[in-house]
Amino acid sequence: MSALFRNTAIGAAALGLCAGVAVPAQAAYIVTLQQVGANVVATGSGTIDLTGLTPTDTTNDFRSGIIPNTGAIAIGTPIFENEDLYTGFSGPSSFGSGVGTFPSSSGSGDKVAIDGDLLAVPTGYISGHALADTSIYDAATFATLGVTPGTYEWTWGTGPDADSFTLQIGPVAVPEPASSLPLLVMGLAGLGLVLRTRRA
Repeated sequence: MSALFRNTAIGAAALGLCAGVAVPAQAAYIVTLQQVGANVVATGSGTIDLTGLTPTDTTNDFRSGIIPNTGAIAIGTPIFENEDLYTGFSGPSSFGSGVGTFPSSSGSGDKVAIDGDLLAVPTGYISGHALADTSIYDAATFATLGVTPGTYEWTWGTGPDADSFTLQIGPVAVPEPASSLPLLVMGLAGLGLVLRTRRA
C-alpha cells in the first residue's frame, strides 16, 4: 500500500454495501488529466459498478494526489477522508515515471482513487450512483508530475456487470480513418492528371 493511503481502522461496514442494490449495465468512471494554463487539472465523472469487486474489511483515509510510477491516483478534496475499499480489478501498474506522492493543491467532489490493488469510493457509496470530482495541481506540467500521456484502463466484472476506471492523460489520439487512404490516392492522381493536362 502506497503513501497515498493511510490505514486508520478495521471494520466490516464495507461488506454490506452491495446487498440488494440494482446497478446499471456497462457503467464507467473516467478521469481526464489536462494541462489548463499553468496548472494540471484532473476531472472525474461517471459511475462505478461494485458488483464484480470484493469489499475489504479495512477503511482508509487519504488525500487527493498521484504517484505515477505506482499507478496511484486519487481525485477530489485534498483533505484526508475515510473511504470504502475494494479489490478484484486488473490494470496498469504505472502511468509515468514520477516517483513519490504529488498532492493536489485543491479539489472538490467525491473522493475516488485507484492505488495498487485497491479501488476507493466514498464511504457508503451505492453501486451505480453518479460520481463527480476535480483536483488541481498548481504550477505543474505533465513533465514535472512525471506522467506519460495516453489512456490507462483498470477493468473488472463480466457481462452486464463489466466496468472500468479509465485515466486519460492529455488529448485522445484520433486515428486516421482507413477509408481516407483511397481518397488521398485518388486526390493525388487527379492532381497529377490536372498538371499533366496543363503541360500539354
